[in-house]
Amino acid sequence: MDTDIEFAYTEGIPDEAVRDRLESTVEGVLALADGDDAYAFPVFHHYEDGSLYFRLGETSNSEKTGYLDATETASYVVTETESTPDAEAWTGWSIVARGPITAVPDGDPAYEAVEINERYAPIRVFDEPTDEMTVTLYELSIEELTGRQN
Repeated sequence: MDTDIEFAYTEGIPDEAVRDRLESTVEGVLALADGDDAYAFPVFHHYEDGSLYFRLGETSNSEKTGYLDATETASYVVTETESTPDAEAWTGWSIVARGPITAVPDGDPAYEAVEINERYAPIRVFDEPTDEMTVTLYELSIEELTGRQN
């Protein structure tokens, strides 16, 4: 092994600081799986009462929907890094949340449109017509939560 490789030791982030960072950040990467096949995408989140909520736009042929249905344990990663000219002085943190992800039922009060629009940035649409899109709210019930910083 090359002994010139640089390493930076990290430490755990206290639970309260992890929750504060989940509340103050708005975006991360949601990772789903179908057997041996993985699918990850950037998404906006809302953290509340030990759960992460995602508002997703889906179409009838959405690849995302298939993975959501197949995933038993989802992972969500939030990270921030501050680079400096001195590689040893770089700082950063990351949080990984894991747990089951399920659709929130339509009648749930969490679907109140005004609150949804206040909690999330607008849904990013590519080539899909918005009138063919279904907006679904998903909850990731956090079973494992890890935060690291340096």
